[in-house]
Amino acid sequence: MTARPRSDTLRDLLPRVYRRLYDSYGPQGWWPGESRFEIIVGAILTQSTAWVNVEKALASLRAAECWSFYAIASLPQDELALVIRSSGYYNAKARKLQAFAHHVIENYGGDLDRMFDSDAGRLRTELLSIHGIGEETADDILVYAAEMPSFVMDTYTRRIVDRLGIVPSGRNPGYGAYQALFQDNLPADAPLFNEFHALLDHHAKYTCTKRAPLCGGCCLADLCPTAEQGVRN
Repeated sequence: MTARPRSDTLRDLLPRVYRRLYDSYGPQGWWPGESRFEIIVGAILTQSTAWVNVEKALASLRAAECWSFYAIASLPQDELALVIRSSGYYNAKARKLQAFAHHVIENYGGDLDRMFDSDAGRLRTELLSIHGIGEETADDILVYAAEMPSFVMDTYTRRIVDRLGIVPSGRNPGYGAYQALFQDNLPADAPLFNEFHALLDHHAKYTCTKRAPLCGGCCLADLCPTAEQGVRN
């Protein structure tokens, strides 16, 4: 792994990275959903698939008038799976959607305001207890639906962190170690976490790509040892 050969602290570096990305790409307007219900369903459906497939599944749910937690919970699981077929892994995702729906109905009468009337740490623990909700999905729900500060770490964000040479210490650092880089060094601000994650994903998709990153035109090139050394991961 390439180490970052400079004295900047993360509290200095991360705001600079954010400003460079924001100035280059502008506001991203994430998450693409008109309601908290839609954001949550989208966060579950987007696991291991492209967003275009999620959009098709969301449209199918609307067309099937399956557009509430009560509707999701009441539909036979095999029928729900067929409705969301375009999202891939549809049998597993139907089970996950119904697990979430049942949790909200049984514990909060289907009311997300009641569910989200909690602090971020306690709500995150609760979300992780629901079948099919892993760390990334829980953080998607927290920052985009509940509007709570919990930084989302996905494959795109980790790629940029690694190439910037700020990978967490330790052997095979996990999700929490990567997340702590941001949460320990930025203000606990949900809109900031929202926009920063969206900008990192955009940058990873179109500039800091998995193969042959476009380092020559990268707005972070002078901050990035991978670009400086001409490494192509």
